[in-house]
Amino acid sequence: MEAARKAEEAGRHIIHMEVGQPGTGAPRGAIEALKGALDADALGYTVSLGLPALRRRIAQLYGERHNLDLNPERVIVTSGSSGGFLLTFTALFDTGDRVGIGAPGYPSYRQILRALDLVPVDIETAVKNRYQPVPADLAGLDLAGLMVASPANPTGTMLGHDAMAGLIGATQEAGASFISDEIYHGLEYEAKAVTALEISDDVYVINSFSKYYSMTGWRIGWMVVPEDHVRVLERISQNMFICAPHASQVAALAAMECDEELQANLRVYAENRRLMLEGLPKAGFTRIAPPDGAFYVYADVSDLTSDSRAFAAEILEKAGVAVTPGLDFDPVRGATTLRFSYARSTADIAEGLDRLARFMAARG
Repeated sequence: MEAARKAEEAGRHIIHMEVGQPGTGAPRGAIEALKGALDADALGYTVSLGLPALRRRIAQLYGERHNLDLNPERVIVTSGSSGGFLLTFTALFDTGDRVGIGAPGYPSYRQILRALDLVPVDIETAVKNRYQPVPADLAGLDLAGLMVASPANPTGTMLGHDAMAGLIGATQEAGASFISDEIYHGLEYEAKAVTALEISDDVYVINSFSKYYSMTGWRIGWMVVPEDHVRVLERISQNMFICAPHASQVAALAAMECDEELQANLRVYAENRRLMLEGLPKAGFTRIAPPDGAFYVYADVSDLTSDSRAFAAEILEKAGVAVTPGLDFDPVRGATTLRFSYARSTADIAEGLDRLARFMAARG
């Protein structure tokens, strides 16, 4: 991203396929609601667990999407999903505990665990399993917990109901905690994402307004936890954060009523995904696991390079397209993978694919 910024400062037009955030902003309804609140309310601290109206509305969402009758008392509003990770890891684990994370996977899991003196255990997922962990992967790892993501970053692949149930069962059988990162829920294409709450109440679910609701910089998310864990999380949250930003909570509540605008965004991503799945193989990036959700395509480029960082730099320099090398997502195999994001405008995606095709043709 920094290299792309410098190139733009030098006057080049860069197509951004490295950025893991929507190209759109918060829904209009969210912005209007906050405008009204700024005139009418001091927007001081809220209760630590979040505005009761927002907690109720989030619980209602699980009824709408998954036909679940969720107790709003189990919902905890957080300062983005990052705040949810901190609260989860602090509540569930003790110093030195081993927590399994899929590789490739979101790099901040690993760094937050290390910052809390916990031990991240990378689980090398297989292409045949669409880069998602399976119960057999957990054997002999002596884990205190397992974190999964569905849809996942960087791959966009999802766990179906049976696959999710198998992982929850294997984790609980081992006496470990199960954590489901569902931040990309709502951004799904051919099948509906499964929440871990459909299978068990004895799980932690983390979600956010950043992706589907297009509110990355507002730093607002939520957790759903077992009822007997709520008070523990409340005490930790009060001490760590006091509360999530009041202004962002107001906006988030209103954003949940803006589905028409949000579905229009989703249609753009769906078209971008179609273009990517058609255009990347034509350009020469043929080894991909087609994404079920989110807005990423993860490509094995071992036939093209053994240094994804250098390859990404070459693509930026010669094609004017910024892509992400896989090293942060998978320290072992990431030198031969790239992540392509299709979260920007359709015109940008089409232009980026054209540039990539010309670059690969010239490269031979």
